[in-house]
Amino acid sequence: MGDVTSGLERLLVAVQQLSMAGSLQEVQEVVRTAARDLGACDGATFVLRDGDQCYYADEDAIAPLWKGHRFPLEACISGVAMLERTHVAIPDIYADERVPHEAYRPTFVTSMLMVPVRALDPIAAIGTYWAEPHTPTEAEISLLQGLANATSVALDKVQVHAQLASAVALREATHHLAVTDDLTGLRNRRGFFELARHRWAESTGAGAVAFVDLDGLKVVNDSDGHEAGDRLLRKVATALQSSVRDTDVVARIGGDEFAVFSRDLAPDELQSRLEQAIGRRASIGTAALTDIDLLPDALLQADASMYDVKRRHLRARSA
Repeated sequence: MGDVTSGLERLLVAVQQLSMAGSLQEVQEVVRTAARDLGACDGATFVLRDGDQCYYADEDAIAPLWKGHRFPLEACISGVAMLERTHVAIPDIYADERVPHEAYRPTFVTSMLMVPVRALDPIAAIGTYWAEPHTPTEAEISLLQGLANATSVALDKVQVHAQLASAVALREATHHLAVTDDLTGLRNRRGFFELARHRWAESTGAGAVAFVDLDGLKVVNDSDGHEAGDRLLRKVATALQSSVRDTDVVARIGGDEFAVFSRDLAPDELQSRLEQAIGRRASIGTAALTDIDLLPDALLQADASMYDVKRRHLRARSA
């Protein structure tokens, strides 16, 4: 009675540990040690079903078994347990024709017990091995099957978590593509308004926006080709990004048009920063921002200011 009670206590600990496991590796670590403790055996192994093969994922034993190896389902007892969806107890492996004797001769194994994980549709198996002849008892079989049942729940949870993580990663990647300009790596128009609104929430309620129009891009495209034009766009994007703070937002919102949002900064100061960064390669206009809901209007004001600057540049060149 004492052995059964201690076995149940050990199984309860394993169930609790499996309930907290967040990865396949953590599940394996719990299973391999708990299985060996529950069977008071010389070795335990955790086998995953991989299509029509058994993958020996982990083990805890007095000598190496088959960790990292794959075998056909029909060629090993773990596969038999999964295919038949029931436990397989073998007191003497050399007296059972289902056992591949040549594979076992180099090992310490004389007796074994294998139970499937998730009986209706087995996805794994847990095995225990003894170096001396041993007939697995009903209590040992029940305890190991109890561990397998808890393992099934843990594996399903890990799979759900993996699927959720994959879905989140895909959603984040898709969103990144939707808000990013693929040529410069800056935010696009949608990304500009989205991130500016987020940054505004951390501001003191004042800021500035800039509209930047690259001068002479068409000339570069016509004379040197579009690859040269793309290099110029990337160069200006880098210059703009390096001239502002981490809390500011720089975006490419058109072919040769950029926008900058800067919280807690006056328009004149933003204008000065950008002019120092890109010089006469672009025309820049700025406007004050006092309400994030007015960002589109402020950007239009900055656009109008930029055209005033561009006209002055044109008059200066023609003078």
